[in-house]
Amino acid sequence: MTELVRKPADTYSPLYFLASLGAGGVAVSFFMYLMFWVPHPDQAVPVFEDIAGAFATGGLPMQIAIAVAVAGIAVFAVLNVKSLIWNLRAYSAFKRTEAYTKLRNSNAESTLLAMPLALAMTVNVGFVVGLVFVPQLWTIVEYLFPAAMVAFLLIGVLAFRLLADFLGRVLAEGGVFDVTAHNSFAQLLPAFALSMVAVGFAAPAAMSVTPVTVGTSLVLSTFFGVTAAVYAVIASITAFNSMLQYGTAREAGPTLMVVVPIMTVLGIMLMRQEHGLHATFDAAGNGGETLVMLARILTVQLVFLGLGMLVLLRQRYFDDFVIGTKTSPGSYALVCPAVALSVMGHFFINKGLVDAGVVDKFSLAFWVLTAVALAFQAVAVALVLRLNRQHFTPTEAAAVPAE
Repeated sequence: MTELVRKPADTYSPLYFLASLGAGGVAVSFFMYLMFWVPHPDQAVPVFEDIAGAFATGGLPMQIAIAVAVAGIAVFAVLNVKSLIWNLRAYSAFKRTEAYTKLRNSNAESTLLAMPLALAMTVNVGFVVGLVFVPQLWTIVEYLFPAAMVAFLLIGVLAFRLLADFLGRVLAEGGVFDVTAHNSFAQLLPAFALSMVAVGFAAPAAMSVTPVTVGTSLVLSTFFGVTAAVYAVIASITAFNSMLQYGTAREAGPTLMVVVPIMTVLGIMLMRQEHGLHATFDAAGNGGETLVMLARILTVQLVFLGLGMLVLLRQRYFDDFVIGTKTSPGSYALVCPAVALSVMGHFFINKGLVDAGVVDKFSLAFWVLTAVALAFQAVAVALVLRLNRQHFTPTEAAAVPAE
C-alpha cells in the first residue's frame, strides 16, 4: 500500500501567516524603485500618472526599472493575498482542533498575533497596488484615508484583544508561562504586529492635505508605535535573559532578527510623521537630522542581523530548514529582515545621504550603495520562492512541529 503524500503545510501553525507577510513585504520592496527613481513632484508618493509618464519619456534603464517594479508588485501582491486567504481558511479549521486549545494555553499563544500582522501588511500592499495600477486615484485619496484608518483601527483592536488574552492569562494566573521556552525573540511578534498597524496609521500623515486627517494619523500612529516599542523592549530583555541561561531555541532562531523589520517599520512611521509635521504644521526638520536618525536605526538593525546570523550559522539552521529537507513555519521569519534591510537601505540612501548632500542622486556611489539594498531584496525573493516550494509542495516528509 502506497503511503499518502502530504504537504508540510498540512501541519498548520499561525506562523504560516508570515508567508503572506513575506510576500507582501517583497511587493513593497519593489515599490521603492518607483518611490525613489520616478519623479513625483505633485504628491509625496508616485501614482499611476507619474509612473506612466516616466515610462513614456524615460530612457531604457528607467523603462526596465519600472517594468521590473510593476511586475514585481503585481506578482507578489497576488502571492500576498493568495497566502492570506489560504491562512484564514486554514486558521478557521485549526481553531476547531485540540492543537489550537493547547496553543492557547502555552507560550505559543502569542503566535496568533501573526494574523493581524499579515492583515495590516495586506492593507498596506493594497494601497501600493492602488497607487501603481489605478488611474486618477489621487483625486479621491482624501476619502480613502479615513477608510484606511478605520481598517487599521479594526486590525489594531484585533491585535490588542489577542494580546490581552495572552497577557491576561500569563500575568493574572502566574506559573503558566514557561520561562525555559522563552529563549528566543518569538515573544516580539506582538510588537511587530502593533508596529505594522502604526506604520499604516502614519501613511495619511505623509500624504493627506487635510489637517484633521493628518492630526488623527499622527496621534494614532504614535499610540501604536510607542506601544510596540515598549512591548519590544520588555520582551527582548526577558528573552535575552532566558537565552543566556538556556541557549537559543533552534527552530525559533530566525526570531533573533525580528528587531530588524520592527525598526524598519517604526523608522518609516517616523519618516511619515516628520513629513506630515513639516507639510501640514510647518514643523521643519533638515536632511542632517534625518540622516542621523536613519543611521541609528540601520546600526541597530545591523547589530541584530549579525547576532541572528551568528546563532543561525552556529546551529546550522540553514542546512536543515532552508537548504535541507526539514520544514518549520518559523523559517518564513527569515524573509522579514531581508525585506526590511532592503527597504531601509533605500530610505537611508535617498532620504538620508542624498537629501543631506552626502551622495549625489544616480551617481556611481549612489548605485553602489543601492546595489546592497537590491541584494537584500534578491535574498528575500529567493527565500519566498524557496520556502513556498518547500512547504506547499506535496512530499512524504513530515513537517517539524512549530513552537
